[in-house]
Amino acid sequence: MRVPAILAFGLGTLLAPALSHAQHRQLGAHEHGRGTLNIAVEGKRISMELEVPGVDIIGFEHEASTAPQKAALAKGEKQLLAPQALFKLPAGAGCIVSAANVALEDEDPDHDHDKEAPAPGKSGEGAKEPAEHEEHHHSEFHAQYTFDCRAPDKLTSIEFPYFRAFAGAQRLDVNVITAKGQTKFEVSRDKPRIDLAGMM
Repeated sequence: MRVPAILAFGLGTLLAPALSHAQHRQLGAHEHGRGTLNIAVEGKRISMELEVPGVDIIGFEHEASTAPQKAALAKGEKQLLAPQALFKLPAGAGCIVSAANVALEDEDPDHDHDKEAPAPGKSGEGAKEPAEHEEHHHSEFHAQYTFDCRAPDKLTSIEFPYFRAFAGAQRLDVNVITAKGQTKFEVSRDKPRIDLAGMM
């Protein structure tokens, strides 16, 4: 299993519970609409790692083969490479993006999922083969971001325009680790904001 790069941020055991949660989600059923965002604050640096099903970002999970699919993939990657448009930090914190990386990765082909098997008697239809193959194909976007902030103590909240950018995104499990400890949040289309007052 890929160990999240956020492990390297130097927060040691503070981060272990968040990693355990992210690994548990990866091992469980593939859940469209739901992703994980790990945030580590160390000094004036904020590091984020986003893991989200490919379908949430581009509307499909199979390899892009048509021109519209390739265009959707390029658009999704471009949007993910602009974290300041997806995660709104308070202006007073003076944060700028110093690094952004995005990769689309296939999950383990034996990955468990909740989709129902196709109805019996349909296998003779030649058109069903691609759909059945597609049903078992899962991919995830993995994005890593670094923000450098002039006044990290003013990081009192984060808003999530992320949900406006991606129609398939419904929820994010957010783990925030600071020198004061770790807090878990769930953000959604209905509640696209977290309060970090007192955590810095």
